[in-house]
Amino acid sequence: MIAVFINCTTVILGSLVGLLFAKRISAGMTDVVKTACGLVSLVLGIQMALNYGNIVYLALALILGGLMGTWIDIDQKILDFGGILERLVSGHKSSGSSGISGDASFARAFLNSSVLFCVGAMSILGSIQAGIDKNYSIILTKSMMDGFMSMALAAAMGIGTLFSALTILVYQGALTLLAGRIAAYASPQMLTAISASGGVMVLMIGVNLTGLRAIKTANYLPTLVFSALFVALDPLVRSALPI
Repeated sequence: MIAVFINCTTVILGSLVGLLFAKRISAGMTDVVKTACGLVSLVLGIQMALNYGNIVYLALALILGGLMGTWIDIDQKILDFGGILERLVSGHKSSGSSGISGDASFARAFLNSSVLFCVGAMSILGSIQAGIDKNYSIILTKSMMDGFMSMALAAAMGIGTLFSALTILVYQGALTLLAGRIAAYASPQMLTAISASGGVMVLMIGVNLTGLRAIKTANYLPTLVFSALFVALDPLVRSALPI
């Protein structure tokens, strides 16, 4: 849970800086932060992905996971969920008000920040990795990114961004604790495979942030399940197809 607290702290500090220097943070500065975060994601993703022991299994897991995620349309469902939250908050705040009130502005900043920081592959992958094998590299990298992004959001939208740290605490904390319980039933090889396949998705995040290509990363989340499944079935495959 320590990495989750760090993530919350970086968002709080970043938001405070953004509020203090709102007039000095330009769109160009925000673009620099986004590109730098993307490059760091690429490096981290490569480091993680290289730990995968079987490239054939990795390819199959990515293809099957991507196809299943696209069929389910995970990415769009996540976006729809964020839209539902936004409509709920906007509808609640707009009743009895003829314009955009301070409360409505606060709610919108809180909502948009919470969705950005929590509804994404890096948040899910980082929490799983932290809970399963106590590796905090993804969450710490995400914390750094969120800290800088919260500066830009707070400068543009206001103090509601700061309170999105509460959403991070509840959401990522719950995922981390749940993953920790799952870890007791997983082998080291399985944990390595899950972490390495997650690294490929971190690579996708880096590609998105740097603007190289738009990839629906969330659609590849089933890859984690297929990676674990292939490791579990590997002894049977080797006995059936001896080399």
